[in-house]
Order: sequence, then structure tokens, then C-alpha cells
Amino acid sequence: MPALDGITVVSLEHAIAAPFCTRQLADLGARVIKIERPQVGDFARKYDERVDGMSSHFVWTNRSKESLTLDLKTEQAKAIVKQLLLKADVLVQNLAPGAASRLGFSYEELAEINPRIIVCDISGYGDDLNHPGPYRDKKAYDLLIQSESGFLSITGTDEQSVKAGCSIADISAGMYAYSNILAALIERGKTGKGKRIDVSMLESMTEWMGYPLYYTLNGESSPPRSGASHATIYPYGPFPTGDQKQVILGVQNEREWQAFCEMVLDAPELYLDARFRTNTLRSQNRHTLCQMIEQKFSLWSQAEIMQRLENANIANARVNEVQDLWQHPQLQARQRWIEVDSPVGKIPTLKPVGLSNAEDFTVQAIPSLGQHTQSILNELDFSPEYIQSLILAGVI
Repeated sequence: MPALDGITVVSLEHAIAAPFCTRQLADLGARVIKIERPQVGDFARKYDERVDGMSSHFVWTNRSKESLTLDLKTEQAKAIVKQLLLKADVLVQNLAPGAASRLGFSYEELAEINPRIIVCDISGYGDDLNHPGPYRDKKAYDLLIQSESGFLSITGTDEQSVKAGCSIADISAGMYAYSNILAALIERGKTGKGKRIDVSMLESMTEWMGYPLYYTLNGESSPPRSGASHATIYPYGPFPTGDQKQVILGVQNEREWQAFCEMVLDAPELYLDARFRTNTLRSQNRHTLCQMIEQKFSLWSQAEIMQRLENANIANARVNEVQDLWQHPQLQARQRWIEVDSPVGKIPTLKPVGLSNAEDFTVQAIPSLGQHTQSILNELDFSPEYIQSLILAGVI
């Protein structure tokens, strides 16, 4: 069976960080109840309409979940959530800092009624009242955290910093929330008690900035922005080919540098050139070396250069467009694509990373807004009359 079969997760989530976390939990078999605002839902549902009218962000992060609509400003809705949390294993939330506590869903309050519950709070800068810090209540979106963490300062070109093309700060926070929840479930199996997890987007990105941080430890300058090339290893990056295409290559050590000179460039004398004897020197003289490599590469096609790189055992890759990824031969050969149901029909989706056997994971439909509200309330033994009154009052 999937590893998290029998685990129930309640999520007060929107956008990317928390939904990405809970989708990983759902992939492993957890039951994830996603609480959304009536009539509106998770605002990521409206980010775009690229998937046959559905949002690409929402499709990506919300398969295998149940959608329960509740107006959390009402006491009736809060009572319903509390009833769910009495038996739930995990609460995940990325509301504004302090909002969940004001609603009555802090770990301290929930632990009194369910000592086994694990509460994971995801925020931009950390939601710890003991050490709030000056940024605790600042709004935090993915791009803002990319900037605050220094990521923008090392990404781009000499002329302009560039953000990551995907929601890297949200993804990092979502993955740390996911891994911490898994660890907490293991810990609970030993102690019988739940715990609180406080995941900060800034701290998640700071961890991912480890190499640039240590590069500047003694007051040195940051790694330079170098486009698609590596900032401190050279040659490592894109080069044009003779048929107006590109190839990415990476030379990691002196043995590979010698093979690159002799077997790829047909220039064994370059290996003996004092300007390029070490990686530090190659990085310092990269503009001169780049011109030499480009002159050689202009003689051959992309396919010919990649074959030379393969023969020399030098790492290389094509510069694919996003659209190319759908048909990537390695993903096709490993049978990584399957289909998932959705309100607009079946759409392709990637199997959970690391899992291949169907019995190890769950891929169920992407929910429409409020699709499971009635069934969840029935499960909680609310009468049809009471459910109807909630509908009339706009609570659900």
C-alpha cells in the first residue's frame, strides 16, 4: 500500500508552497482535505486558464485532494474544522502569519484536543512568537523571497538580475514542509505525540543558497552573474554550434579538461597553455577561452559536437524548450507519464518522483471547487437540514 495510507491531512492552503507540500503527501496515499473559500476557492485556481480552462499552477499542485468549501469567518465553519482536526494526523497552513492561531488552530490549542496532531505552519519569514523578528508580518511572495535571499543577486547576466523561471522559493518551502512532516510522523510513532513545524520560505532559500553564502564567508565578493554558464567553473555552460543550435557542456576537473582539449577540440596544445592550466585560471580568462571554443564549434553541427563530447566522456545536454519535455525520450522510456482525471477531462501528469510501482503511490483526480463538501459533512454526521442551512447562510 502507499506509505501514508490511513493518514489524514487537513490543509488551509493557497497558492503554491503549502499545496505543493500536501500534494506530495497525497501522492504517498494520505487523504488530503483542502479547505477553500466558498465561490472563490484557492486563488491559484485563477492564475491562468492554460489547461483547457484550468490553471496550470492549480493542476500541478492539487491532484488527489478533496475540496471542502468553508467560510472560516463563521463560527459554524470553525467548528467543522475543529471536528475534522479531532481525528486528523496533520494540519498544514500557509495563511498570513498569526491567522491560523486567531482562528483557533494553533498547535497549542489543537494539541489539547488531539495530542497526536502535527501542525505545519508555512510562512515567508517564520511564524514564531518567541522569536518573531522584524519581518514576521511582511507579505512574502515567491519573487520577494528570491530577492531577500540574495538569489536574484547571483542569477542573470552582468546587465540584469533574473528570477528563476519556476516558483523556486515556494517549492523549497513546500519540500521542507513535506520532509519535516514525514520526520514528525516517524517521531510520533516513537513518542505518541505530535509537534509543531515552523517552515520559513526565507530559511528554505537560505539553505539552498549555501554555496554562494560560503563563497562570500570572509567578506569576498559574490559569485558573478554569468547567465546560463557556471559562475566559477569553466567551461561549463552553453555554446553555439555550426548549425545555429546550442549545446551545454560541463568540464569538472583537469582530467576532463585534457580530454576536452584533445578529443573534442582537436587542440592538445590548449591543455598546455598556461592561461588555462587550472579551473581558476580558466574562469579568469573565460572570455578568451570562449572565443577559442566557439571558433572550433563553428566547424561542426550540434550532433557532431555532442558525439565528440560523448566520446570524451564530457557531460553535455541539449538546450530544450519546455514543450520538448513532454516528449523527452528518457521520460518516455521510463514510462513516467500517466493520466489524471480533472473537471476538464484526463490530462497528463508525472508519476511521483522516486516511485514506479502503482501500489506505492496514489494519483487521483484534481477536484472541482467544493466537490467533496457534501460527502465530508455527511461523514461528520451532520443532518441534511443542517447542511442545507449552511448552504443558505453561505458557510459552505
